[in-house]
Amino acid sequence: MFKFRRCTGHTKSLFSTISFAALLFLILLSGSVFSNLSLHSVAIKLKKQACAIHPLEVYRQFSSNSTSLTLLSIKEETGEAYIEHPKRQKPPTNPSPEEERIELIVKTLPQLEILKSTALTQQFAAQAQKFFDSGCEVKFFMTWISPAISFGKKEFFVVESVFKAHPNGCLMILSRTMGSSQGNKILRPLTERGFKVIALAPDLPLLFNNTPAETWFDELKKGTKDPGRVPLAQNLSNLLRLVILYKYGGVYLDTDFIVLKTFSGLRNSIGAQSMDLEARNWTRLNNAVLIFDKNHPLLFKFIEEFSLTFDGNKWGHNGPYLVSRVIEKVAERPGFNFTVLPPIAFYPVDWNKIGGFFLKPKNPHESKWVAAKLLQLSGETYGIHLWNKQTSRLRIEEGSIIGQLISDHCVVCEDIYSS
Repeated sequence: MFKFRRCTGHTKSLFSTISFAALLFLILLSGSVFSNLSLHSVAIKLKKQACAIHPLEVYRQFSSNSTSLTLLSIKEETGEAYIEHPKRQKPPTNPSPEEERIELIVKTLPQLEILKSTALTQQFAAQAQKFFDSGCEVKFFMTWISPAISFGKKEFFVVESVFKAHPNGCLMILSRTMGSSQGNKILRPLTERGFKVIALAPDLPLLFNNTPAETWFDELKKGTKDPGRVPLAQNLSNLLRLVILYKYGGVYLDTDFIVLKTFSGLRNSIGAQSMDLEARNWTRLNNAVLIFDKNHPLLFKFIEEFSLTFDGNKWGHNGPYLVSRVIEKVAERPGFNFTVLPPIAFYPVDWNKIGGFFLKPKNPHESKWVAAKLLQLSGETYGIHLWNKQTSRLRIEEGSIIGQLISDHCVVCEDIYSS
């Protein structure tokens, strides 16, 4: 019995062990199958989800969840070099129009031919001396910095009027362009008649030497002096007229000033453009006509004021307003001998009324007005400023005040009413 029970007990134990192992195998097998099915299902699901996401959505998810490791991985995959900057760099700012203008000035001013001393301009001093040694009743000067082709009939009439009143006078036009063959052709009708007129290219470094203008000119050539927005030619003319009179003495005239009678009795004079009639004091002077001796102290003060207070952005600041400022300062000081002539002398009509002087009379009343004005101008008026800025495009009408003045004060007298 004993052996059977032992044998029966062993058999039962072996059966239990085999049964447990089989059960465990089934469990593991089913788990593996289930796990593979689950993983495959998940993979399919993720694949479907990935295919359903828009690329921009991927970018948004990446941006919100990325880490430095992910960023590095992306950079490596795209082949980009990632450089960490400690601070975000500001984009370069665009220069302002004013800064661009200044930069252009610094680059271009030193290259301007008009500012340079050349073989032609270096002949100026000798040619000027020879010209004046030929004998002059009165020395006249004009400046012309525009092209020679711009020197039109109105400007030529002005030159004619100089010689009508001063047949033995001399006129020097400071100009590089009018000294050309084209300029000589324009002036030939006068030179062929024996009038002394010449156009010379001025040597600016020579003329400005030993004057207060020298410092201003050096700064301009270096590009450290801002010429401003007013045309440089205009301000060079403002300065050149002062310097040429200081070095040579004589009469400066604008090229839009018709001479009506001789200047031989005038010395060290400047004209008032406007006056306070009640107080009988001038309110504004003008620099279109200047009559001064050589080395006159007032001219030195004008040049000094130009150099010290130059402002190229204000029209008139370095011209009419300059002479007004200086004379107001020195009027009561000793040592300055000059005369301020009333408006009737050089500026009998203001700029805002000059247009009517170019029109012919349309009725008897206007004809009487024209006759009265002509009679008035024949008295104390030395000449009339045409205010070219306002009248350059106006035609001289036959029978107008300007037309009759030119007819009476010309020497060639051609094509007056076609200009």
